[in-house]
Amino acid sequence: MRFGMFIPQGWRLDLVGIDPSEHWNTMSKVAQHADAHEEWESVWVYDHFHTVPAPTEEATHEAYTVLSAVAATTSRVRLGQMCTCVSYRNPAYLAKVAATIDIISGGRMELGIGAGWYEHEWKAYGYGFPRAGERLARLDEGVQIIRQLWRDGISSFTGKHYQTSGALCRPLPLQEGGIPVWVAGGGEKKTLRIAAEYGNYTNFDGTLDGFRRKSEVLAQHCADVGRDPAEITRSANYIVIIGQTDAEVEHKIERLNDRIKPFLGPDDQDQVNRWTSSRTAIGTPEQIVENLSALKAAGLGYAITVFPDAAYDLSSVELFQREVIPALQ
Repeated sequence: MRFGMFIPQGWRLDLVGIDPSEHWNTMSKVAQHADAHEEWESVWVYDHFHTVPAPTEEATHEAYTVLSAVAATTSRVRLGQMCTCVSYRNPAYLAKVAATIDIISGGRMELGIGAGWYEHEWKAYGYGFPRAGERLARLDEGVQIIRQLWRDGISSFTGKHYQTSGALCRPLPLQEGGIPVWVAGGGEKKTLRIAAEYGNYTNFDGTLDGFRRKSEVLAQHCADVGRDPAEITRSANYIVIIGQTDAEVEHKIERLNDRIKPFLGPDDQDQVNRWTSSRTAIGTPEQIVENLSALKAAGLGYAITVFPDAAYDLSSVELFQREVIPALQ
């Protein structure tokens, strides 16, 4: 199993209490830690503009700007977003941006992409909020344009939602065959079909039962399009709260609650309970290894982790990399 880590970016209220003048230093410190420790294959950001579970005036830094800076200040770790909303940027423009970061990073870029879901964010930025079918159709067309540009360096495409006419992407990404594409989302009729056709990776439900179900659907779509499902690495995201004892874990959950509750509205005071309802990666190292081992046996190839306390203290990251990752690699 391979491991990636989200760097604190603000979206999950994971920079609150830190002065904005120190945000980049905080994000960079976590990225530099991952870069220096080979247990971590990748670092990730979210492609969002407003905090969750609801918009606040707290920071949420823009994904591709952050990744460009991380690309220039790291040397080994791979760089991704989980996941880019295809409708937030014209896909030909997105292909160009990602190719540029691939050049800056020396060929370390990953592209996570999906249809998008955060309705308030869409409307606030003037994108409207099309029905799910249209958002998924844009994803399908967008991925085709992006792959065409990375493969051929030029795209002419006529779709219902996107058109290109001799769009150029030069230089090409450094990675042979283009930047790996992660199709994120577990929609069984459309999203997983798009993943079967175009994806190098998927990213969906990380619970054991949910993961097994989505894997079965993906395999059927692969059979339908004539693709070997073994060509697609399956991944999932996990909030990690880790301690040497159960009491230490519960204390860290309480501290997280205390940190973000002042920024939550009356309808969201139980947000930490929602974030910690799945305990796959919450517990002692032994408990987390047991849970992830079952998922590994079910075909999980890549775990992307979220440490809510990473901006404030790297001890949870260090404990996970010391006692969990080696047991699963």
